[in-house]
Amino acid sequence: MRDHKSLLAWVEARTVTQAAFKLTRTHRTPHAAELFRQLQRAALSIQLNIAEGHALGDRGRFGNHLAVAYGSATETAELIELAVDDASLPKECGEQLLIHTQQCERLLLGLLKRYRDLPVR
Repeated sequence: MRDHKSLLAWVEARTVTQAAFKLTRTHRTPHAAELFRQLQRAALSIQLNIAEGHALGDRGRFGNHLAVAYGSATETAELIELAVDDASLPKECGEQLLIHTQQCERLLLGLLKRYRDLPVR
């Protein structure tokens, strides 16, 4: 494997991060400001943990970072659902972002199975 950017999970995580930042810029309201800030942090955490873990060059440590990235992906999905339920985010936008986030979760589970020998859910 060349670098972290060659991983499909990282590519999908980057898509989630970019979309989350764009949506939070265009749909931010005072009552949802904290929710959107947390959404940005959670989405960014997915991408950055994949990159950082890969850069360490150690299978076990990469697996640990992938687990954190998976947790952040799950958090991101929950925040998207909250934003849609709260009407802070239009349903169509939230659904599209959720599709990418769930794809990222699936890709991360595949990597976790490979690097940590965990059973896939």
